[in-house]
Formats: sequence, C-alpha cells, structure tokens
Amino acid sequence: MWRADDFSAPGGAAAAVLGDPKILRDAGGAYAVFAGKSDGYIIPANPLAGWAQFTVEVLLDPDPAGPQAQRFLHIEDSSGNRLTMETRVTPAGQWALDTFLLAGKSSRALLDQKRLHAAGRWHWAALRYDGRRMESFVDGQKELDGLVEFAPMGPGRTSIGVRLNRVYWYKGAIREIIFHPTALADGSLHGAP
Repeated sequence: MWRADDFSAPGGAAAAVLGDPKILRDAGGAYAVFAGKSDGYIIPANPLAGWAQFTVEVLLDPDPAGPQAQRFLHIEDSSGNRLTMETRVTPAGQWALDTFLLAGKSSRALLDQKRLHAAGRWHWAALRYDGRRMESFVDGQKELDGLVEFAPMGPGRTSIGVRLNRVYWYKGAIREIIFHPTALADGSLHGAP
C-alpha cells in the first residue's frame, strides 16, 4: 500500500517529487492534492513486477474543473509494458474511468464515457487482472471487462499524478494506492456494497 504521505517504493526508494503537490489531512488521514499542471511523483519501482494476476485500487477525488484527459497512475517496465489509469472529465464536471494494459503487441483499453461519476468526492477506482481478463471498477461496481494477454511485468517505474513522460497531468486528490498480488473477489474490493 502506498499512502499519500509516503509514496515510496518497497525497500524504501524515495519518490521524486514533480512540482509542488500538497499533502493535506482530514479525518480520513493524509491525501495528496495535484494542481493538474506540474504536480506528480515518480517512483523507481514497479510494484506489479513478476505478478501473473493483480488488483490495483486507488482512492481518488477528481477535481470537476480538471483537464479532459488525466493520468493518475502509470506503471511501466523496462520493456515498455504498462498499466495506466485515467479520468475522462466532462464539461459538466463528471468523470469516467479509463484503464489500459499493454504487453508487447497485446493491449486492451476499458472506457465507457457514458458511465459517469460525480467529481469533487472520494471514489475507489480499481483495475483487476486474473491472468486473462481485465476488469474495471468504480466504488466496487464492475464497469467493463475484456480479454488481454498480459505477461508478468519486469522491473520498472511508477508515476502518480501524471504520465511517466510528463503529460496528461491529474487535477484532484489521491489518498492511497493498494496493490494486491491476486485478482480480488468482487465483494473484497474497496467501495463494494
């Protein structure tokens, strides 16, 4: 688990801080606020390295005034295989979840811009991969799924609040990111009813 007040890799490798993300606190603990222009973290580790299946859960609060396309999590290994999670924000200030897996020539994107969620409040976004099927969830509710070949990733890097090449900045807050080395059952996902 990575929490906003300690975005560091297993083994203690510190995150490189981009811009000036703010760490604030409320009754739920610490959370990082990203301005949508230059704030982010780059961590010299791939928490999914070697995993044949996994679940990634992110507790986020997208800003309704954020850019249309925003990448809040990007994990990539040294071969260019990657996992990304993004928001697609509408002019009305709602957002849709966009998830993506790429391994060699195999890829799958899951996005339905009609599945909208209220911005300006906390949500759990999740991407689950069971070794053959990729699925996306918001607040424990399944949104989309599809088959994709995604071999275990190797060592790499992770960015939070922006794509690794420093485009598609995220505007909003992130409280925590949880990496599970298994495809969690539906009822085990955060936010599940």
